[in-house]
Amino acid sequence: MNDPPDSMRLTSQSIRSFVLRQGRMSPAQARHLERMMPSVGIAYEPAPIDAVALFGRQVPLVLEIGFGMGAATAEIAQARPAEDFIGIEVHGPGVGNLCKLIDERGIANLRIVQHDAVEVLRDMIPPATLAGVHVFFPDPWPKKRHHKRRLVQPPLVRLVAERLIPGGYLHCATDWQDYADQMLSVLSAEPLLENTSAGFAPRPGYRPLTKFEARGIRLGHGVWDLLFRRVDGGRGAG
Repeated sequence: MNDPPDSMRLTSQSIRSFVLRQGRMSPAQARHLERMMPSVGIAYEPAPIDAVALFGRQVPLVLEIGFGMGAATAEIAQARPAEDFIGIEVHGPGVGNLCKLIDERGIANLRIVQHDAVEVLRDMIPPATLAGVHVFFPDPWPKKRHHKRRLVQPPLVRLVAERLIPGGYLHCATDWQDYADQMLSVLSAEPLLENTSAGFAPRPGYRPLTKFEARGIRLGHGVWDLLFRRVDGGRGAG
């Protein structure tokens, strides 16, 4: 088989799901990170995750890329106990904070991978295994010369689409309109996906309204949700 062109190669150098800005970790975050990650953390290795062995049951599996401080992640996992969730984040304070939330709330259906999401998707998530993927408020890289660093690009979207089960969904959200327009264009061009709306989608009830988002809405700022679904079988894949 011929190697794919450079534009379609997925390596940790071609698309990064993060920029390493660690910030300051609070004592509580550090304490929970150290104590909880041995039980809720998944170490990166280039081998498929066995979700049934990991969670002890076979239910729909949802992946979140870049959960930030983890508040929405914890809330969604709590509200949907019949599903299992894996959150990916590299920043220590955010990982520590989600560990704290898992501990305080007794959340049993959520695990964490502290690693680059592109490598996790590529190496650890088998095709057609995810019921959903969440990408909420990724770094917008607002300067035009930095747009190439944005996460939602065709190679990453194809990688995500291939790992969704037929009917599985990809839900993206952003508060930057030009990034929203780019997301809509990129997702609409992926033949393995179809839009569930005629353009942008209403915010699904399962995505919590953050304090930052609520303040922005009061000030007249926009937030755009995109909800795409993996097409069945070979439909649209040609």
